[in-house]
Amino acid sequence: MSERRRHLGLLAGAGLLAVAVAAGLTGAAQAQSPASESAVPLADNGLYGWATQNGGTTGAGGANTTTVTSASALTTAVGQTAARVIRISGTISCSGMIRVRSNKTIIGNAGSALVGCGLNINGDRNVIIRNVTFRNWNDDAINVQESATNVWIDHNSFSNGHDGAVDIKRGSDFITVSWNRVFNHDKSMLLGHSDDNGSQDIGHLRVTYHHNYFDGSTQRHPRVRFGNPVHVYNNYYRNNSGYGVASTENAGVLVEANSFENVEDPFHRGEGDSGPGGLVARNNLLVNSGSGQTGGSVASIPYSYPLDSASSVKSIVQAGAGAGKISL
Repeated sequence: MSERRRHLGLLAGAGLLAVAVAAGLTGAAQAQSPASESAVPLADNGLYGWATQNGGTTGAGGANTTTVTSASALTTAVGQTAARVIRISGTISCSGMIRVRSNKTIIGNAGSALVGCGLNINGDRNVIIRNVTFRNWNDDAINVQESATNVWIDHNSFSNGHDGAVDIKRGSDFITVSWNRVFNHDKSMLLGHSDDNGSQDIGHLRVTYHHNYFDGSTQRHPRVRFGNPVHVYNNYYRNNSGYGVASTENAGVLVEANSFENVEDPFHRGEGDSGPGGLVARNNLLVNSGSGQTGGSVASIPYSYPLDSASSVKSIVQAGAGAGKISL
């Protein structure tokens, strides 16, 4: 039984609850009804969202498995051109960014961690990163760039890093970021690195963020430039002192059925020197939080997805998000 199916089982009979902020999609976007479990073919690996498009994301598939216990072994394994499943065992101390090539599945064994470094997917495709604990990275924890495609970042934990936990930029596309926990950290998830990079980014940067736990982290949950549509659904935001979601530079972001608790600025348009993007919010739960800012249009979401009610998101995400919450 998939992790997602187990989560859905907790919600049998629960309907979508429209509370606090409920707005229809505008412009080119079309409202999509929440999909029921019976109506959605559930992938065995629980993958939903943009990473299912463009041929799908399978990582290494059934390729051989290598277990690594050192930074040098990890660097060699993820840098191979052949498909490979890489299991991280124990605590690996490292620095800088380690490049991950195409057709890789990286899995953290129970109790494992990467401390001091991050993973860089640079122009490659078909990569899965799951169940990894990242701490104290000195650049980014995960950096996806240079038109990398079909990446799934799932059930990881991020804390106490220098820069972004998950940064996606420079024309990358077809990515799902799901069931991660970010805590004791400032800059969480950047999508699109510069206002001047539209020529590479427009028409790309299509990412789904769902069931992530932004646990007291400060900002960028995500901060979006150019991508349209970007789908932010069923995430739990708690005590975020900066802001939740920012849509900028003509991006289109659907903020759907999330739970915000003690977040003064849950979502807005524009950020810093970046001009506004489109932002549509619907069916979100706002508890002791601001009302958010909406406007503009968002393109249609092209895939089916099961949607939890916003009132159930807190309990589901707290129970399931982060490393150590799945068996692999």
